[in-house]
Amino acid sequence: MSIERSDEVLQYLKDKSIVVETFEHPPVHTVEESRALRGDIPGIHTKNLFLRDGKKRFFLFVTDEAATVHLKSLAKTIGAKGGLSFGSAEALKELLGIEPGSVSILALYNDANQAVTPVIDARLRSAERINCHPIINSRTTSLSVGALDAFLAAIGREAQFATPEEPPADPPAPHRPT
Repeated sequence: MSIERSDEVLQYLKDKSIVVETFEHPPVHTVEESRALRGDIPGIHTKNLFLRDGKKRFFLFVTDEAATVHLKSLAKTIGAKGGLSFGSAEALKELLGIEPGSVSILALYNDANQAVTPVIDARLRSAERINCHPIINSRTTSLSVGALDAFLAAIGREAQFATPEEPPADPPAPHRPT
């Protein structure tokens, strides 16, 4: 993804008077790389999952980078039909105009047809700052919950807020006499 598209999104936020702070860093492709290369940026860093259900509906699930996501439980929570799986790189490019490694809530800027349903972990609502990529993985943009809400409103979108259920614990192994 080009720096020009990222600049376009950041300019859009500025034009809409949505206050954000953006940090430059080496390109990152995974949460682990991000932790190692992004530096000390305050706030919750997000993990973003581009998903599709059995009916070929697409979802963008945004959660804390430290969260463990169980797709079966998430599918139930958000009403996905036929379970959830990861969307393809081709669908990601077609629908959100981005490459793997750059997935973020700000990519909804590119979703003119509103083909992707945004789902945000409700636990992020209490965050002071939420950090995500501005359509390119060599930058991190930090925004408040209010700024995130303003962005969604500006692009005419409403997010579904969900707290995924924890999957049932594995039953204990049967006791065997010794």
